[in-house]
Amino acid sequence: MGKSDRKREHYYREAKRKGYRSRSAFKLKQIAKKYKMLQGVDRVLELCSAPGGWTQVLRELDHTLEIVAVDLDRMPPIQRVKFIQGDITDPEVMERIKELTGGSVDLVLSDCSPNVTGTWTLDVARQLHLAETTVKIADGLLTKEGKVLAKVFQGKGFQQFLQGVRDRYRSVKLVKPDASRKSSAEIYLLALHPK
Repeated sequence: MGKSDRKREHYYREAKRKGYRSRSAFKLKQIAKKYKMLQGVDRVLELCSAPGGWTQVLRELDHTLEIVAVDLDRMPPIQRVKFIQGDITDPEVMERIKELTGGSVDLVLSDCSPNVTGTWTLDVARQLHLAETTVKIADGLLTKEGKVLAKVFQGKGFQQFLQGVRDRYRSVKLVKPDASRKSSAEIYLLALHPK
């Protein structure tokens, strides 16, 4: 068993032990702590939320947060979380998001991933499309001190995407939590304060 397999196993076991619905719960926990991400945040929109590991962490870190979660798949309920089942690229889903958030949020989170085909260029393109959709949604909803955290794959088109986000936000960081595999191409983009 390689080092990254052991690490993956560790977080998998820890997630089971703590009752998290996914191993990725630790990624959000680590990012939130290191970057004080929930400071000044009252209302959160979480995209691609199922099975709900990140939602559980949000609820645990701050039980007062107003959370609206969206996913194509059903997500088992979490107390006081408003859930929309639908496609984030669908204008009707966007209308429902605006309705449930009152048209403004302090934080947009996205751990969105496409169904991986194994064809790297296609997977990167589809992932970047989801990340771009996330940032577009954030552009329309974030308060002036707002933040967006989105998973991205590094590959063809990534630098252009990054530059586009830098043009729209005052601060943009690329972060890789310890819970992410070192060999993984995934990285998280944290953009603060829309211009």
